[in-house]
Amino acid sequence: MRYAPGVPMALNPEQQQAVEHGPGPMLVLAGAGSGKTTVITQRIARLIERGTPPRAILAMTFTNKAANEMLERIVRLAGHRAAEATIGTFHAFGLKFLRIESKALGIPDGRFAIFDQADQAGVVREILRTVRGAADRRYDGWAILARISRARNEFVVPDAYEPRLGDEDGEVTKIVYPRYMKALRAFRAFDFDDLVCETVTLLESRDDVRERWQERYRYVLVDEYQDTNHAQLRLVRLLGGGHSNVCVVGDDDQAIYGWRGADVANILEFDQHFAGTRVVKLERNYRSCRAVLEVANGVIQASEGKRHDKRLVATRPDGQKVQMVVGENGEAEAQFIGNESRRLLDEGLKPRDIAVLFRSATQAEAIETAFKGQQIPYRLVGGTQFYEKKEVKDLIAYLRAALNPRDDISLRRIINYPARGIGDVAVERLAQHALANSKPLSWAVERAPTIPGLSPHAANGCKALHAVIEIASRRFAASESPCSIAKGIVSGVRLETDIAAGSGSNAVAARRKGNLDAFLAMLERNDDKLRGVDALGGFLQMMTLQSETDSDDPGNVATLTTIHGSKGLEFDTVFVAGLEEGLLPHARTLDAKASDVEPQDLGEERRLFYVAVTRAMNRLYLCRARTRQARGGPKGAARTPSRFLADVPPEWIESRAVTGFQPASMKSMLDGLAGVLAAIEKA
Repeated sequence: MRYAPGVPMALNPEQQQAVEHGPGPMLVLAGAGSGKTTVITQRIARLIERGTPPRAILAMTFTNKAANEMLERIVRLAGHRAAEATIGTFHAFGLKFLRIESKALGIPDGRFAIFDQADQAGVVREILRTVRGAADRRYDGWAILARISRARNEFVVPDAYEPRLGDEDGEVTKIVYPRYMKALRAFRAFDFDDLVCETVTLLESRDDVRERWQERYRYVLVDEYQDTNHAQLRLVRLLGGGHSNVCVVGDDDQAIYGWRGADVANILEFDQHFAGTRVVKLERNYRSCRAVLEVANGVIQASEGKRHDKRLVATRPDGQKVQMVVGENGEAEAQFIGNESRRLLDEGLKPRDIAVLFRSATQAEAIETAFKGQQIPYRLVGGTQFYEKKEVKDLIAYLRAALNPRDDISLRRIINYPARGIGDVAVERLAQHALANSKPLSWAVERAPTIPGLSPHAANGCKALHAVIEIASRRFAASESPCSIAKGIVSGVRLETDIAAGSGSNAVAARRKGNLDAFLAMLERNDDKLRGVDALGGFLQMMTLQSETDSDDPGNVATLTTIHGSKGLEFDTVFVAGLEEGLLPHARTLDAKASDVEPQDLGEERRLFYVAVTRAMNRLYLCRARTRQARGGPKGAARTPSRFLADVPPEWIESRAVTGFQPASMKSMLDGLAGVLAAIEKA
């Protein structure tokens, strides 16, 4: 039952129930490959067809990619007026809300920065420098941020934060947390957590605001509801509290983000939050052959924790049995995956049809080596995103500093880049002078010549920097072309010259300059939409919300990714690597001494395996090694098979053992030989 996106399809009875449901709360339990996106889009189209104004519909997702796909389908189904519906991520909705309600937040001009994770980490690093003993201990800033994020989404205020007994990182978090929040507000900035938490706080504290937004959105829909955290749950309840026209779609069997605060209880207890909930189960799977589904069902049915009772039902033929592969060691496992992938490619499969999934990114290196050896094009999910490229982020920092004089993080990033004589000592002197006067760093930079103890060289550097930012700021206020302003900054600070000098090779320099040119071209394409401080400021805010999953189609390449990174994707052929105790389930969940292990973590590891299995359409390989060298451990340490493999139905399995070197296909060997001969002839 494959179908073209945006084209009405024949719905099965359960899908029809969900689409035709009228007012009132509804929980759609959508198993993997059951057509949940179709149900959501056709339900929205049906609401519009019945007379609901598109502007009265709010649909929230977890990725911009999912939101864009949803909107495109709805427009095809219901016409261009459907584009008036609000469809986006939780964070995008929060940003929209905070911009509209900025006066109620004490920001009358509506101008504020959105700090991404790198910006957040920068704030934490600066705070840690002031914490006694932190520099010696070298605390993990990311781990502290994760703790702060968890506390904020549980609405634990800084004063109420209490770490567990003996939790040293928690003790430092208790010190950093209030300073971090104070710093954000001083910078007039919000981070990702703020976008939802501040929205919830305002909706809860202001009856007039809450009633206005409840009346604005008469129907609220949420995709991937199993991935919501406590703050997102409160947001959904607040928005839908006035009418209860709330439809959530999800699958508790695919709840795999507990480590970042998601709470599977939200979907398990939805009917307790919204009285009179109608439950619709989508169990017919249109993605995978029966062999894959039987393995998936066997694994998930063995769950010990609470779950909604459901079972995937195949609508496709049995297919070939699932391959259970045991390698002599980790290298043999990786080599098998590379060789088998090459064999399948030689038989006509395309690289984009192949995915290799693993629990930990540390497993990727051996698989990359195998793919390189077989000359298989691939992408390793988890690389640096476009907007996170240094040269792009540097230019964005200049733009943000010109738009928001209180954005100290952006200013610190570029204060001495390219080098202009403002060293670390000078930066600290500027920062202390600003702090003593309760002013932002930009204030001190402007007054650098008057600051005692600042060298003439540093003062001149500050003067040059201030001139560039001031010119850009005036041009923004005059609604000049953002692209022209950005080019003026690039030229004014000689950014391209620094890229050429600091890249190490012409190829790297060309690639970095190409990234800069691509960003400038994007500004130019949207010139008419981005003129003015508010327009460009809003664009840079939205840009911060982009995620890796929102990237364009990488082309005809195989995918190597963690299982978490594979969520929502599907492939003809899937290899799941490292199915061993300590990898899946992860060692952290098996460590009784770990302070942050929760009883439900092992259940989440099982669901993670289930997600990996259900990515496969036609071929599934479950791979493990008898021995594997762990990082920092002994070579060839014996490995125990993952406990989850014991729940795989044996009648759907075909076992294979691989030892040492595995020859590649005849075609790939001949191709390799031909390449060698050609190289000899050229020499």
